[in-house]
Amino acid sequence: MVSHSGLLTVMERAARKAAPRLRRDFNEVQQLQVSRKGPADFVSMADKRAEQTIYEELSHARPDWAFIMEERGEIAGDPNKPRWVVDPLDGTTNFLHGIPHFAISIAVEEPRPDGRWDTVSALVYQPLTDESFWAERGRGAWLTDQRLRVSARNDLSESLIATGIPFLGHGDFAQWTRIFGAVAPGVAGIRRLGSAALDLAWVAAGRFDGYWESSLSRWDVAAGILLVKEAGGYVTDFRGGDKMMERNEFLAANDALHNKLHKLVAGALR
Repeated sequence: MVSHSGLLTVMERAARKAAPRLRRDFNEVQQLQVSRKGPADFVSMADKRAEQTIYEELSHARPDWAFIMEERGEIAGDPNKPRWVVDPLDGTTNFLHGIPHFAISIAVEEPRPDGRWDTVSALVYQPLTDESFWAERGRGAWLTDQRLRVSARNDLSESLIATGIPFLGHGDFAQWTRIFGAVAPGVAGIRRLGSAALDLAWVAAGRFDGYWESSLSRWDVAAGILLVKEAGGYVTDFRGGDKMMERNEFLAANDALHNKLHKLVAGALR
């Protein structure tokens, strides 16, 4: 068995403690209390309960660390210490419609002298399949104890690409349409499964060959980005730079495909 750090043990324990209730709620999805928090953006009691459980576990283990969480927002901590970035239920809309594709995403970010943050530990956990995708900076990406590598494909015509499609109140549909028009004719298929965290984890696992999306939140992608990088892949903004968070643009693939996808995406945005 591959061993990971004590920090990853804390993260996995928190996710696994929240998972049984999520599974029970998923099986009773029609009875869930659901409230609107914006156009076509739903949050369930299951989401809030999972976040509370994860928050209690992580704050007990590292009481002076800050949090960035989907529901609670930012919770202050020691600015010189790492911080937690948590999405307790990535794929909420899938969850509420009984679609079994969602995940818990937890990342640890360390502060840099320039004011930016580096992700050093990542976990994406799928409660229904019991798949635990994890990564630590410099130690690779793993699915439980199996080492992950991004796809080895270098031909776009054989590649399966994931994306997220803008919807009511979210994203730039005109921009997405231009990119789709540039990418779709040259690839084997495009999938929109509804969980950015799992999309990136699946790129790391070689299930998807590439991925693009914009208008996401930090908690959607922080863990997944490290997974892809530690699996040997590349993640950039649409211009090929490293300002993914600032520009809210995410393009992921292996070396050969990333270059080809970047040319198509950049060309579509000119």
